[in-house]
Amino acid sequence: MTAPDATSRQHFLSGQTGARDSSISFCTVTPLTCPLTSAKASVHLDTPPSNTLAPHSPLHFRYTERQLLLLPYPVWTPWLTELPALSRQFILRLLFVNKPVGQVLLASWIPQHDPGRDVGDIAAEHRQGTQVLLDMCIWQEVKDQQGNMAIRLSSTFRENLKVAMLGGGTPWTMSATLDSDPHQRNVEFLDKYAMDRWESVLQFLVQPGRGQKAISRDAMRTLLHAGLIESSGESDNMQITSAGFQFLLLDTASQVWFFILKYLETVTERGMSLVACLTFLFKLSFSTLGKDYSMEGMDNELLTFLQHLREFGLVYLRKRSSGRFYPTRLALNITAGQNKGIIDVPKQGNLVIETNYRVYAYTTSELQISLLAIFCDIEGRFPNMVVASISRSSVRRALLKGIGAEQIISFLKQHCHPQMYKLSSVVPRTVADQIKLWEMERERLEFTEGVLYKDFMSLHDFNLLSNYASSNGVLIYSDERQRTMVVTKKGHPSIKTFWKEEQAK
Repeated sequence: MTAPDATSRQHFLSGQTGARDSSISFCTVTPLTCPLTSAKASVHLDTPPSNTLAPHSPLHFRYTERQLLLLPYPVWTPWLTELPALSRQFILRLLFVNKPVGQVLLASWIPQHDPGRDVGDIAAEHRQGTQVLLDMCIWQEVKDQQGNMAIRLSSTFRENLKVAMLGGGTPWTMSATLDSDPHQRNVEFLDKYAMDRWESVLQFLVQPGRGQKAISRDAMRTLLHAGLIESSGESDNMQITSAGFQFLLLDTASQVWFFILKYLETVTERGMSLVACLTFLFKLSFSTLGKDYSMEGMDNELLTFLQHLREFGLVYLRKRSSGRFYPTRLALNITAGQNKGIIDVPKQGNLVIETNYRVYAYTTSELQISLLAIFCDIEGRFPNMVVASISRSSVRRALLKGIGAEQIISFLKQHCHPQMYKLSSVVPRTVADQIKLWEMERERLEFTEGVLYKDFMSLHDFNLLSNYASSNGVLIYSDERQRTMVVTKKGHPSIKTFWKEEQAK
């Protein structure tokens, strides 16, 4: 049998026939419709699982040895609390050990006192604890005198952590002596300013087509880089993505740190140093709320970074010539880790959901109303209340943006009124089930691209190729009666090669 050329391929659904040899004809399936066998996977932000590191943990960065050397010593104390428990144990045991430690000895430090503990769980914990430290360049793999693999703690990290834990080192401050500020800002003003600035970013995320002057180009660029908004079609209009909607479901601390992470990924493109920006961020997290700090000694790079933080609401700067700035609670929460709580006071929900798909929102916030309008039809607005309804068309509108049914239900649960918790189901089951059914309407078919094989001359040839394709996991569809089968596009070259080898025998 000879392999078909490009002209012998055709659309499977069209029913046409093309050039063929004496045994089999090929045609490309683009697309092939098959029954959906599993639910659509929801889109998640690029954050680690909750049982490893906090979503806004500084440990997301992979550092080089040079960057590790440049980071100041005070940042290591909060970072130590962010590491997995086993990683912390490794570090504290190796802190005053200068010689390499063998892998066998290292494995003996893993707690195994629990008799019911699975060996696989112990091995997974060991891999996680060691991999984080390797990625962070906190320790290196070396060979001991006998030539066996061993571990040695980074000398840079060891000395910095000793200073941070035991004291010493030069004072770490970013403030020079300042005169009294004639325009002193209190904590209440800073809190309002920070949340106003941050809500303007969220407002743009909800409605990218409006209010583009409310945020800077740097904030817009970061949102695009993070995949929270995307361009729609050939026009310049932008819309929120599924990841963007899930971003809105995070608490404020996680939102800020995820946003800053994505911003820091682009600092080198902006001509700034990642280490310098990180160092300044951690200095901010150690600052005092309500206290002003001097801008004296900052180079143009840091002044630009400070201006960007001002646009995001992390610092308050009355004007650049004032020579001083105030950190806000958003900045102070950067290194809070899983023990956060500085800014995230539990918000009281304002949504009442009825079984007739009517939603009442007791709010005056434009951001909350805009969020609700993503998957609801706004029917009426009153001074302190908005009336909306959930319909098939409104949910479908959200689904077309990539927002899933589970995300909509999760949003309703997070923002429901306290009175709703007195019911057996926070979101009425009829409403939740109907939203899922509307989503399933769009998932009844799954499209798969593949290659069609048909017109086999013998049943033996059909079974030969069908069994081979099935054993290699590339078989999509097979009909022995019609002697027709479909394989994946990636599996097509291997099927061709196999058939040639069989014909050559």
